[in-house]
Amino acid sequence: MRGLREDRLSDKLLAWVLFLLAMEVQDYTFGFAGINVLWNELNGFPRAVHLLIGPIVYFYFKAQINREFRLRKSHLIHFLPYSLYCIYQLIFFVQGAEVVEYKESAIWDDYMGYLYLAMCYTSYTYYFSKCLRIYSAYRKWSVNQFSNIELIDFKWFRNFILALIFYLSFRAIMNILDAQFDWPFYQDWWWNLGLVMVIFYIGLAGIMQKQPAKIYFSMDDETQIDEGKTIPADEMEQSELAKQLDEIMKSERLFLQAELNLRELSQHLNTNTSLLSKAINQSFKMNFNDYVNSLRIEAFIKAYQEDQEKNYTMIALAFDAGFNSVSTFNRAFKKIKGNSPKEYFKN
Repeated sequence: MRGLREDRLSDKLLAWVLFLLAMEVQDYTFGFAGINVLWNELNGFPRAVHLLIGPIVYFYFKAQINREFRLRKSHLIHFLPYSLYCIYQLIFFVQGAEVVEYKESAIWDDYMGYLYLAMCYTSYTYYFSKCLRIYSAYRKWSVNQFSNIELIDFKWFRNFILALIFYLSFRAIMNILDAQFDWPFYQDWWWNLGLVMVIFYIGLAGIMQKQPAKIYFSMDDETQIDEGKTIPADEMEQSELAKQLDEIMKSERLFLQAELNLRELSQHLNTNTSLLSKAINQSFKMNFNDYVNSLRIEAFIKAYQEDQEKNYTMIALAFDAGFNSVSTFNRAFKKIKGNSPKEYFKN
């Protein structure tokens, strides 16, 4: 509902992720409820969704960190393995129950089952590794783009994949034990309990993720240059840009904006994000996040020292200085000043 209301593709894809994971427990859900339609009237119908999970999770990651990302016709290639599985199953299903029973008793269908299993784990490995590469690249990129990197908690991406890996590993172990001990229906369902835990975690944590309106990351951003902008030819021009930046940041106190980001700042200076990031790195010897936080910390220290009557708490002054959470403030202060705020003023 939030995805539809705010036209947010990432939320729509998260809903699909939850639906697909719920489909993974359908056999045991209906089985324990005594509903046997899946094994009677719908026996042989392609209801497995394993080959969809990897692509949907991958596109969810891309949409979460880039509000401009949209699904295109070229992305349909990612759903080709699932389409082939459906076609194979439907060829027999539409011919009736007898043909389905013949297929299921044939030795070649066992080999097709092994092939399908190999395709599933290949898909998981391929797409989850791509997601982890996105997570790693985004983590490096975000510190040069946001003044408050907690706008998107990149640890969520890592935990998301680790939760799915836990489910797949637990399921594989239970399947091996089931094959070894030949457990009946009422003993081999434990991996479903693990999956239910994963579904609750992904659902609740995913819904609670902060959703900034302005985030545009792609794997090409390392080399991407805004169209129509000019790149300085030497370090002198970069130094001049850094000087202009420092002057405007201190005169207009832009660092007080909690959601200040590099993209908005580059537009303010009529330059591009790539150039501005390099100017900050080379002139101030720090990334964008640390640069903005250093200005906020100096503003906080000045306000705290001027508050002789101690009418305001440290946290209140930190929020006034542009920080949006206590943890971000404490972490940034210790990184830049070497110790906690209380220790700093005590010393």
